[in-house]
Amino acid sequence: MSIETRTFTIDRDNVSLGEAVFRALCQGLENGVYRAGDRLREDEVAQRLNVSRTPVREAFGRLMAKGWVQPAGGRGLIVRSLDQNDILELYAMREILEGAAARLAAQYAAPAEIAALRDIHARFASGEGDAAELARLNRLMHGAIQRAARNRYLDSALADMHVAISLLGTTTFAAEGRPGTAATEHAELIEAIAARDPDRAEKIARDHIREALRTRLSMKLSP
Repeated sequence: MSIETRTFTIDRDNVSLGEAVFRALCQGLENGVYRAGDRLREDEVAQRLNVSRTPVREAFGRLMAKGWVQPAGGRGLIVRSLDQNDILELYAMREILEGAAARLAAQYAAPAEIAALRDIHARFASGEGDAAELARLNRLMHGAIQRAARNRYLDSALADMHVAISLLGTTTFAAEGRPGTAATEHAELIEAIAARDPDRAEKIARDHIREALRTRLSMKLSP
């Protein structure tokens, strides 16, 4: 069963309660429920998720081990803010992982998965919706490529990557011109996957992430 909260969900099916709380907090980070600088307290999270403090404490330990939160002084934790070195390191790994996902998807994606990618792309390229909606569609796109790659080890690494990316806050789709260039990059990537061209798919995916990094850094340097 699932326990619904106001902003995110804890799923208790087939996992320990500590694991369920950890996943819920990761979902909260990824969806912007918790942002850089926000404070997390055991009692507040336990009350919010309707669980005891023990699984929350376990989940907090795992969040700290991932480097996504840090002690806040006194009681509780604070969601980390990433500096420029963090961003460079994060995007270096993201380029490798997203490139690998694209390469594998070009080998293993089913026709229905390629059709789904095209449907998501059409919604993204329509230009409708704000930056947050474009970011949501972008997550759907990359998630679909990830699933098509059929590699559970890559799944685990990318899941952590997506949470870390969420700590950056503002999406790059808020930058002028980025939605249009990203739409073009997505279209080229989907066609490379559909053509079963792993080398080209990986190159396009890596170029796509490098362009996202350039946009991210320019946003950070803007007044």
